[in-house]
Amino acid sequence: MARPVLLLLSASILLAPTLSAQRRPAAPNPIQREYQQAADRIIAAALKDSAAWNKLAELTDGFGHRLSGSDALERAIDWTLARMKEEGLENVRGEPAMVPRWIRGHEKVELLEPRYLNMPMLGLGGSVATPRGGIQAEVVVVTSFDDLKAKGAQVRGKIVLFDVPFTSYGATVRYRGGGPVEAAKLGAVATLLRSVGPYGMRTPHTGSMGTAYDTAAIKIPAAAISQEDAAMLHRMQKRGQRIVVRLDMEAHWLPDSPSRNVVAELAGREKPDEVVVFGGHIDSWDVGTGAMDDAGGVVIAWEAVRLLKELGLRPRRTIRVVGWTNEENGGRGGAAYRDTHRAALDKHVAAIESDGGTFKFRGFGFTGSDSGFAVVNQISKLLRPLGVDSATAGGGGADIGPIMELGVPGISHNVDGTRYFWYHHTEADNVDKIDPRELAENVAAMAILAYVLADLPGGLPRGGKVVGR
Repeated sequence: MARPVLLLLSASILLAPTLSAQRRPAAPNPIQREYQQAADRIIAAALKDSAAWNKLAELTDGFGHRLSGSDALERAIDWTLARMKEEGLENVRGEPAMVPRWIRGHEKVELLEPRYLNMPMLGLGGSVATPRGGIQAEVVVVTSFDDLKAKGAQVRGKIVLFDVPFTSYGATVRYRGGGPVEAAKLGAVATLLRSVGPYGMRTPHTGSMGTAYDTAAIKIPAAAISQEDAAMLHRMQKRGQRIVVRLDMEAHWLPDSPSRNVVAELAGREKPDEVVVFGGHIDSWDVGTGAMDDAGGVVIAWEAVRLLKELGLRPRRTIRVVGWTNEENGGRGGAAYRDTHRAALDKHVAAIESDGGTFKFRGFGFTGSDSGFAVVNQISKLLRPLGVDSATAGGGGADIGPIMELGVPGISHNVDGTRYFWYHHTEADNVDKIDPRELAENVAAMAILAYVLADLPGGLPRGGKVVGR
């Protein structure tokens, strides 16, 4: 038995250098060598307490939901600007933007046949009202646009329910804006929508109906109901039961009103006219408190800048945090930022948007040049303590979209989205869903990315092949 053991030991000795080389970590890239110490300081400072969560709770508890045009939004903006000044952030200001103002008003949907049920509902953002006294009509359930077309004449004079199970947000949300338009073409008097999300608990989700409805020849009222109730009405139809509901909505538009983008900076020490801009949107839908969507995105960027200032990490270029207004039902804040800063966009190094929730950090997505992507990938190696060491191709967001179209590289802040659409655009979007540690990790990641992008001697290259589109 000795000889096989000796042979085995000899083989293991010969293999040892190869295995050791495989396990040896890759040599640090130049960005790691230059910035790892600063990155570690940022992570330690961000994770030492729950400052970001406490600030988010104070904002959302104090002002509630913040639909564009509302007094709550403007008071929240006033508070944020005042707090930023107290913390010593620089060039704090509100940049004007005119925003649309949609009012939900009283709304109700009742199942009358085959039994009575007062169903939870939310009117879809931008919907018109029902006639005074509401609309009472039979319901036709459809599962797709093809199913709607196939039912054809059955739809006239009816309320159409789109019972479309959630697959992905992009695939399913098209029924929110397109459903009322297509149903109206066939003579429907209103539409109901199975709420866009993967999880129910009889919690409806609202959201904008978009431009398709805005340009429609005929506009009919539209509302979301819970997934459970949509499935129940579908089962009733399959049994051949007559389904009758009464829908009553007072939704209406008021004239546009003045609002502001929230802006604050950490001015660059060498090239203050060159800018890394990042943030989220300060407005929310008129349900819940918009903690995930998107006060959390604003606080992540805000805390990142405050943290850098506290640590004495002033980069070569300016870092600008923005709380964009009116992302949810108009995008006027992003457009106003583009128009206000159009002449300086060639000096915008990058734009970063945080509008995908505040759960566990998963990395950054990048749209820009391949050489720029390589730099962001190198920066991502600094984030290994947070469980991330690479970027993905494809990034951006609704608020930075207008300046990305004019050539500014765009970066999205990505998190674990498993539970995001459970709460998205619902009464359940409150700060209790957010873990203080996860929020702090997002602050650390955002601060590191913004700081390094703003400090790199050569900046972020724009030339070369475009990735992420």
